[in-house]
This record gives sequence, C-alpha cells and structure tokens, in this order.
Amino acid sequence: MTSQYSENEINKMINSYKKRQLRDKKKYDKNKDNEDFKVKNRARAKAHYEANKEMKQNTYKKNKELLNCRSLYNYYNYHSRSNEFIEKYPDKCEVLRNHGFVIDSGSGSGSE
Repeated sequence: MTSQYSENEINKMINSYKKRQLRDKKKYDKNKDNEDFKVKNRARAKAHYEANKEMKQNTYKKNKELLNCRSLYNYYNYHSRSNEFIEKYPDKCEVLRNHGFVIDSGSGSGSE
C-alpha cells in the first residue's frame, strides 16, 4: 500500500493531533466552572438539540424494532433465561442475528 504521506509527516500529524487534544482538554478544564461558559455551552447544546431533533426521532423510529428486541434479549439473558427467549421469540432472534448480534443459547450471565 502506498501512501501520499511519508512516515515523518504521519508522525508529525499524529503528534499535532495529540497536542491539540491536550490543549483543548486543558482549556475545557479551566473554563468548565465558569458561569459564562456554562450558559454559552447550554445555549449551544440546546440549539443543536432543536436543530437535530427530527433527525434523532427518525433514527429512533428506524431502529425501534432492533432496540426493543435487544432490550428484551438482554432482560432474558440477565435472568439466565436466554433459552426461553429463543423458544418464545424466534422472530426477534432473527432480527438480532441479521444485525450481527450473537445469541447465546447458554444459561446467561445475570442473577435471578
């Protein structure tokens, strides 16, 4: 595989990224208790939420069946009843398998 960047350039980019991350973290840690920063950050977060609310709802609606299946499976698996889940809900098992989940037909890992 050929790269358009040399090894030194790649290392320089990685180090620059790490330094920027560290600098931003220090800046955040310094400002996080400042009331003006909190107000601005909340306003920014609220504006982002309002702008993307519909997109988040569409994502949830699209994945609703998968989330319900996974939640139900996790409940049965936590209570060591994954075999019962497989017998009662073969259609939900199929949905999970189609999305790459591994259905454990063992005893589970939780407590009663």
